[in-house]
Amino acid sequence: MSETSMPRVANPAPLGLAAFGVTTVVLSCINAGLLKGDTPNLLSVVVPLAFAYGGVAQFITGFLEYKNGNTFGTVAFTSYGAFWCWYAFLLWTAGAGWIKPPAANAVGLALLMWGVLTLLLWIATFRINFVLWTVFFLLWITFFLLAGGDLGMGTGWHTAGGWVGLITGVDALFLSFAEVTNSTFGSTVISVGGPIIRRNLLSSGQTGKPYAGHPEGIAIPVAAPRS
Repeated sequence: MSETSMPRVANPAPLGLAAFGVTTVVLSCINAGLLKGDTPNLLSVVVPLAFAYGGVAQFITGFLEYKNGNTFGTVAFTSYGAFWCWYAFLLWTAGAGWIKPPAANAVGLALLMWGVLTLLLWIATFRINFVLWTVFFLLWITFFLLAGGDLGMGTGWHTAGGWVGLITGVDALFLSFAEVTNSTFGSTVISVGGPIIRRNLLSSGQTGKPYAGHPEGIAIPVAAPRS
């Protein structure tokens, strides 16, 4: 009788979280007013970073999550990779004079819709882990604050969005660090908390193990050995 085991697959999520976190922290420092200088010159640093790391790295993560069978990871990482590419492309083309500078209220509407998408994805994180839940909770607040600033609610909304975005980016970096550390050590060194909504997916008598690419806490039954 021989046992079959599933091949070990790397978890791509820490890459996407790190890409999202680093890019978000840099932009949020500018939005919060922590960096002094001419805003266009400051934002010129964000454009290549958003393309290369915030965009491309998250696209790669999303494709790998698709291969792992993780629907949430596929949608989230691919979507936010596209967000950073959109943002960078907007700054690039407008700055180069290829298109007219976008109207603030139109940008506000786009940010508002990203906030709505993030709010919907946040609902799914109730079944994943607590730290990821906090990342998405802070992120939809960030989008709504930034949208409010561009929709005429006042510059204070934009600054507040920068501060909340900074916390969001640091939170995402912490989750990336925790997942890399736990994977490297082969045990839970840094806890990220369990899902807020818990339910037993396995009936009594079954055993299971976490499957690569699936949210923490969701177990896939182990097939019985074949003789």
